[in-house]
Amino acid sequence: MSALTLRLLPRLSERRFAQLCRANPELQLERSAQGELIVMSPTGSETGLRNTQLTGQLWWWNEQRGLGEVFDSSTGFHLPNGADRSPDAAWVSKERWFALTAAQRRRFAPLCPDFVAELRSPSDNLESLQTKMREYLANGARLGWLIDTETQCVEIYRPEQPTEVSEGPETLNGEDVLPGFVLRLERIWGVRVTARPIA
Repeated sequence: MSALTLRLLPRLSERRFAQLCRANPELQLERSAQGELIVMSPTGSETGLRNTQLTGQLWWWNEQRGLGEVFDSSTGFHLPNGADRSPDAAWVSKERWFALTAAQRRRFAPLCPDFVAELRSPSDNLESLQTKMREYLANGARLGWLIDTETQCVEIYRPEQPTEVSEGPETLNGEDVLPGFVLRLERIWGVRVTARPIA
């Protein structure tokens, strides 16, 4: 999805941003650590299908393991650096999630997910997404995937390690952050909608 960044004066506060989100539930909004408002367009249909594949596979693994909570692209997180971000898919360990108060869980949870994934759509700026991935790592993410559906490359982000680039992988492994999780990429690389016979 393409994004528009607005530098507002005065700087957009966390409280004002939350009010703005509540007043405009149809918009997908983020806030940078500098208080800039980031307005993102809705995803195209193919990107939406790919997001569903990603989140669905992650959800199913978590249902089997019960190790944490899975969040979709409409979920906001208030990062330690002050930014409010919405990854395309995210996972938070059960211990960290239930360490939050009920009030914190109702708002943008004040933490960075353990795992984050971003899907690059044709209109996304790669450099902006790479900056966002580095921001997640700097704020506590333990594993991140930037999946570029145009080039079929995946950038894998881990703390204190160089970014790994994998070209055309068939699967991705959740490593020790998501033990036993394997993301199958065939439906993400080649989203196809096939007509089903009417019974």
